Amino acid sequence: MRLERTDHREDPAAWARELDVSREAVELYLSTDVIDLHIDSFIWTRVFGYDLRERHDHGLLGATFYSQVDFPRILEAGVTGATWVITTNPLKVASERAAAFRANLESLKSIFASVEDDFALVKNAAEYRAARAAGKHGAFVGIQGGNALDASDDALEILADQTVLRVTLVHLTSSGLGATSSPLRGKRDPGLSPQGRDYVRRLQSLKVFLDLAHVSTQGFWDAIDASDKTSPILVTHTGVRGVNDHWRNLDDDQIRAVAKTGGTIGVMYEPTFLGDSKFSGKAETIVRHLEHIAKVAGDDYASLGSDWDGAIATPRDMKTCLELPVLVEIMLKRGWKEDRVRKVLGQNFLRVVEALRG
Repeated sequence: MRLERTDHREDPAAWARELDVSREAVELYLSTDVIDLHIDSFIWTRVFGYDLRERHDHGLLGATFYSQVDFPRILEAGVTGATWVITTNPLKVASERAAAFRANLESLKSIFASVEDDFALVKNAAEYRAARAAGKHGAFVGIQGGNALDASDDALEILADQTVLRVTLVHLTSSGLGATSSPLRGKRDPGLSPQGRDYVRRLQSLKVFLDLAHVSTQGFWDAIDASDKTSPILVTHTGVRGVNDHWRNLDDDQIRAVAKTGGTIGVMYEPTFLGDSKFSGKAETIVRHLEHIAKVAGDDYASLGSDWDGAIATPRDMKTCLELPVLVEIMLKRGWKEDRVRKVLGQNFLRVVEALRG
């Protein structure tokens, strides 16, 4: 099954005119890896039967909350790779969560297999590069909510084949592994449980990335303390408090801690976390967060982690993946060098994946 889309490499000037950006921005964008650390669109497939293989418009809400991504648009946008996420339902009991994850993983794998002319499921940087050489999007898989696999000591063995690249330890609710950053947990921050600390070590022994998006502040530092200091750590979709002081965001010490592991931090696109109002977000605010990470830790530690279709509102000048070159235009106008642009768009993430898995 071959998916229909416009190939903007054939006429980058036309795409530049359509987006009202410079041809320089579009050509730079099209010439590099563009990898998103966190796409949550599969949740709409599970809940409403949203077919990722079909091209959708902006939906009923103007690309707010959903309909920001599908496979034809990802290909047309030139997004060369992404981590496609399976989010855990915290309302299920532990055994049901594990069974649901296995079923969802098989479902997602079958969707990718049905479009194998355009997508390849990949486990490491070498497989990603092979996919790109074949003209395909390199699709990594992630879990959001480590309590998908907390039923027993053996539950994590499903990750041994490395199909799953990363696990976001906790999500919007606390679990037996540890505390969420969400205010819904209350004022107390107990951090990680002993089970959570052991879970961190087990993930890293399997060469599965630990993702510290969503974890509480104490939980973050507990995870750093428990982790193998030779394993890079991810924070896949977040903002930074140096730009907007919000419970969802990392402070400068946390940024430095991730950088010290050799990991990377993906900046998400939800306006209220970044400092804009819900329905008037600006793409430039995303760039400001990326810049702050570079200022604190250097150019090698910032990446893109959109959280597309994760029930977010997107910047109104970049509603969907099809407007991504707008980010590059802003970066260039703010004086970014090409090398920094390429690193943030995808090279930083590839470096981290290659360091762990080759």
